[in-house]
Amino acid sequence: MDAILTAGGIPLPEDLLFTYTQGQSKAMVDIAGKPMIQWILDALCESKKVDNIIIMGMTDQNNLVSSKPTYYLPNEGRMLANIVAGIHKTLELNPKTEYALIVSSDIPGLNGEMVDWLVDIIEKEPADIYYGVIPRAVMEKRYPDSRRTWTHLKNMDVCGADINASHVRMATEHLDTWEEIIGKRKSPLKQAATIGLGTLFLLVLRQLTLADLVKRVCSRIGIRGKAVVWPWAEAGMDVDKPHQLEMMRADLSK
Repeated sequence: MDAILTAGGIPLPEDLLFTYTQGQSKAMVDIAGKPMIQWILDALCESKKVDNIIIMGMTDQNNLVSSKPTYYLPNEGRMLANIVAGIHKTLELNPKTEYALIVSSDIPGLNGEMVDWLVDIIEKEPADIYYGVIPRAVMEKRYPDSRRTWTHLKNMDVCGADINASHVRMATEHLDTWEEIIGKRKSPLKQAATIGLGTLFLLVLRQLTLADLVKRVCSRIGIRGKAVVWPWAEAGMDVDKPHQLEMMRADLSK
């Protein structure tokens, strides 16, 4: 399976991380002596189940180190466009490929064991989309000061993982809906409203279980989806704010 590593984000002056990046790529910010993206690249190279790595938004001039075949593609300007371009590249490399991992460049705590755990699930349980969630108890035990954005379900609070997977045919199907959902990824309530007002109403009242939510999303879009409940907080510990950057610097310097 190939991995698409998205690294196109450049914080703007109004972004809280701009002080650290000064107009440069967020993926290249230093964490414990190496660029943040290098930590994720190392995890993909440690994985026994990742074949090729496609990096969106970087070039070989960034001097990243990889022990696996690695391809660089330009930033397409939008998250979905980057994912689609990455999937087309995986199909160019192997027309018979079925799935691709989609990995954010801001989860530096990831390691190869975690990547292989997700690939094992994909191999055993076929679906169109795999979307990871981390229960609040898991996140706050590992990173007590994470301050994530929580989706409040009937039986638990969760936040989203930043390593997911897609069947390659999703690069040509339901793109308008994906664009809208991805554009609202920082607001669970806005995403729920995209799926339908009934879903939004039940989510506000905390009447939806994770299984209920998956069923509603899949029915609305017309796909087979699977929620992956992560036992590791690292999959969702992305660096969006200065305190999270400093937290991960301290954690990984150990």
